[in-house]
Amino acid sequence: MPAPSKTPVSPSQPSPHPAAVHDKILIVDFGSQVTQLIARRVREEGVYSEIVPFQKAEAAFQAMKPKAVILSGGPASVLDDNAPRAPDAILHAGVPILGICYGEQTLAKQLGGVVEGGHHREFGRATIEVTDDCALFDGVWHKGGQYEVWMSHGDRVTKMPDGFRAVAKAPGSPISVIADDARRFYAMQFHPEVVHTPDGAKLLRNFVRNIAGCVGDWTMRAFREEAIEKIRAQVGQGKVICGLSGGVDSAVAAVLIHEAIGDQLTCVFVDHGLLRKDEAKSVVDLFRHHYNIPLVHVDAAKLFLGQLEGVTDPEQKRKTIGKLFIDVFEGEAKMIGGADFLAQGTLYPDVIESVSFTGGPSVTIKSHHNVGGLPARMNMKLVEPLRELFKDEVRALGRELGLPDVFVGRHPFPGPGLAIRCPGEITAEKLEILRNADAVYIDQIRKAGLYDTIWQAFAVLLPVKTVGVMGDGRTYDYVVGLRAVTSTDGMTADFYPFEMSFLAATATRIINEVKGVNRVVYDVTSKPPGTIEWE
Repeated sequence: MPAPSKTPVSPSQPSPHPAAVHDKILIVDFGSQVTQLIARRVREEGVYSEIVPFQKAEAAFQAMKPKAVILSGGPASVLDDNAPRAPDAILHAGVPILGICYGEQTLAKQLGGVVEGGHHREFGRATIEVTDDCALFDGVWHKGGQYEVWMSHGDRVTKMPDGFRAVAKAPGSPISVIADDARRFYAMQFHPEVVHTPDGAKLLRNFVRNIAGCVGDWTMRAFREEAIEKIRAQVGQGKVICGLSGGVDSAVAAVLIHEAIGDQLTCVFVDHGLLRKDEAKSVVDLFRHHYNIPLVHVDAAKLFLGQLEGVTDPEQKRKTIGKLFIDVFEGEAKMIGGADFLAQGTLYPDVIESVSFTGGPSVTIKSHHNVGGLPARMNMKLVEPLRELFKDEVRALGRELGLPDVFVGRHPFPGPGLAIRCPGEITAEKLEILRNADAVYIDQIRKAGLYDTIWQAFAVLLPVKTVGVMGDGRTYDYVVGLRAVTSTDGMTADFYPFEMSFLAATATRIINEVKGVNRVVYDVTSKPPGTIEWE
């Protein structure tokens, strides 16, 4: 890895736009829970994208000067009073526009078409028939063909605006895809960004690369270089402390920041007693011995477990842990002579589930301990260089930075740690049982050669005991739940279909090797409707 620079720029120097020299796509957010997936699909094409809520879209459009705009889906109806709208300035700016679901409806209505409710609703998989060719379909769909898509709507376009033609239909939406080739306006009732629309990524590629003409030169190498400039501009000569959680995100953030500002960074690793087995040792070895990054190792297990005693509500757990993290960081900042910034490995999915990344209208799912800012008394600012990245992009950046694959490829681990994998009250005894069960489970997955195939796998200690028979004697012990999912970004996920023989062997090992467990179950819930973590 190249040596970190020792000559950060002055904090008075303006921070460059993160994609100043690249083609850009602006995504206008109307509140869909999967708006982030649109950004991810665009970035897969090597094109930088940003998401802004519809309320701020006009100002963002003027500042960003994108080559095209995508209008997202959303939960509202365009027929409602004060329904969200796309800025008229964008519609008349002469750039290509792609409307998705609600984006199609508001585009049609604002340009003079008609949208009606009360018709047949479409939710889930549907079959679409292409009735005419258009640039959006080039090389992907053909006239007369039928293709699988993912629908999620109650309203539908019943009359197109002037200049548009219908190019596809579905049973619940006869005007399902519309095209205005002269203005390069296209819109669809289905969601191309989700994996349930098999050809969706190809359609988005056609829009981004062929219709909008974007070059596709935004890479993790480019992001690395631009993020380093941005960090230097923000930090100047200030000191930064970075909280290490043991996960990939904070590790990549720390190495990136260290490359930018060198020994102005001090990492603080808080062992809150909620980590996986042997995790503290592996983190300390990597940063203190491999990267030679200044590291403070804080053993705060008693503090955290003491404050969590008797706490059963998952939101209260998260908020308690978040507050204690801040308290510990504040204390460590004072001990190293003061720090001007706190660095965190916050990602897109963290933020969208806590509150819309850009202040948009998305519904809050759950709070994250590392999202929401810092107490004013700390007089510290946040440095969050990964805040606009998805997990797969963070892994790519980690490899670009030279982190070892064994670390970069680790499954995601939540900041609150095992606290949210232990529903109900947390005790040291429960955590030890959970730690050991999780270690056996992950060992089984590695031995089966499945670790890199699975997005995330972990054990959960359920707040229930059941009767069992072991050695001809009665037992009354805990139940361990096993969770494993496949995903590309953490926004949607499916359970991993283990062979029953694998689950049986894993259950046998856990029951035999982990004292306090007499039953094992497997979670087969997808996301949605569930979340990946249990709390």
